[in-house]
Amino acid sequence: MPVQLVALMILLLSCTPGAFPVLVVHLLSYLTTTSGCMYPSHHWGDWNDSQLLPTIQKLMKGYNRYLRPNFNEGPVEIGMSLDIASIDAISEINMDYTATIFLRQRWRDSRLVFPGNESISVDGRLVSLLWIPDTFIPDSKRSFLHDVTVENRLIRIFSNGTVLYALRITATIACNMDLTKYPMDRQVCTLQLESCEYHPSFVSMNINSHHFHRPHHHSHHPCWGYNLQDVVFYWTRGNDSVKGLDTLRLAQYSVESYHTTVSEAVYETGKYPKLVLHFALRRNVLFFILETYVPSTLLVVLSWVSFWISQSSVPARTCIGVTTVLTMTTLMMGARTSLPNANCFIKAIDVYLGICFTFIFGALLEYACAHFYTMQHQTVEDLHRDLQREFNESNGNGSLPIVSTAQTKQSSKIGSTAEEPEEQTANSDTRNSAEPKEDTSKQGCGLSSVANASRRAASVFTVENPHNIDCHARTLFPMAFLFVNILYWLYYLFL
Repeated sequence: MPVQLVALMILLLSCTPGAFPVLVVHLLSYLTTTSGCMYPSHHWGDWNDSQLLPTIQKLMKGYNRYLRPNFNEGPVEIGMSLDIASIDAISEINMDYTATIFLRQRWRDSRLVFPGNESISVDGRLVSLLWIPDTFIPDSKRSFLHDVTVENRLIRIFSNGTVLYALRITATIACNMDLTKYPMDRQVCTLQLESCEYHPSFVSMNINSHHFHRPHHHSHHPCWGYNLQDVVFYWTRGNDSVKGLDTLRLAQYSVESYHTTVSEAVYETGKYPKLVLHFALRRNVLFFILETYVPSTLLVVLSWVSFWISQSSVPARTCIGVTTVLTMTTLMMGARTSLPNANCFIKAIDVYLGICFTFIFGALLEYACAHFYTMQHQTVEDLHRDLQREFNESNGNGSLPIVSTAQTKQSSKIGSTAEEPEEQTANSDTRNSAEPKEDTSKQGCGLSSVANASRRAASVFTVENPHNIDCHARTLFPMAFLFVNILYWLYYLFL
């Protein structure tokens, strides 16, 4: 230890409190000026080159990032693995889902081999110095690379030349959905990884925001990239290459199953490697049962209350019928707000709401029919009562009552089921036989038979007691609704 340093330390230990700051400043100044002698700069440089960054400068010397590994020696095998961090949204309107994933790619580059058995973790901003695969998601509508606080990507180089490239991205990916069984549906979505680069005229890239927009995945789009002769994709551990789906919790879905496949994409420019992740989503129907099915069923039951209300209470029964119809219409409109307005989709929920609306509207029509026959029956009773009163008055005067033809026609039209007296039939036959012409007699018989047939047909729809309509409706409507529900749930749940 130098003599100057020893003297300063002795003074520091024996100094007064007022002189302590001055001695500290002198000590720091001395250490700063003598550090170059005690620890030479070439020592730090040798330590960095041999331990911190073993051969980065040597590896990058003569390295051409525009040429793939194993150039002219065979395709590069690139292993893929995924970690699904979250599936943020699944939209039936746009037919897509938004997911945040960690994508890891692994390949071997013999140009990056260095001695030892350690690995080097390189800053993601140095990715521009290395060759990386041109992997992309073909069905992506929007995607971006996370950059808080720095770009979320990592490069790790192993001593045998293996390169691990990991990045965190969020993408909105298209998913073709079949909504015919909505909300008892099961959707199968995919996440595809391909090796292909579109022509710059087909790609718009915002470098500052790291947003990429690619065209939709169609076979006629130009594609310039590494084909199967240059690179080969494979899943590193098969189905175990995908993590996070087992523990994923979604608002309306649950992940039923998933599996991985290896395929190839065919374009005009050749065949390109493709990896596909298939995952099945089962919709949780309990939410829709509480939100839509239970209210619509209760509205149907509410419409049946009118069957127990007196037919003379016209305002009460009409109010129940109209209110339930309007409420059901509002419920049907609200159920379609979160769904695509496509006429080709007749969904299961639409069928059920249509069934409920039919039963509610049928209950309103039931009261209309019951009220009509009640008024008809009351009119017939009033007519008979008037005739009986006139008959009683005429018997008191010693003369027969005079019944107008209009009253007779009205009585027969309203629905009296009694047959005409045989005397009228006999008189009619006598008059018909007295006609001189045979054609006229045949025409009269034909008109008479048509009239009799029409009266018999009308008698079928004649209700003797209109109160029985409500009595039958109290049983038929619930039984029919229960039967239709059994068929509905059996079809959409098990077929």
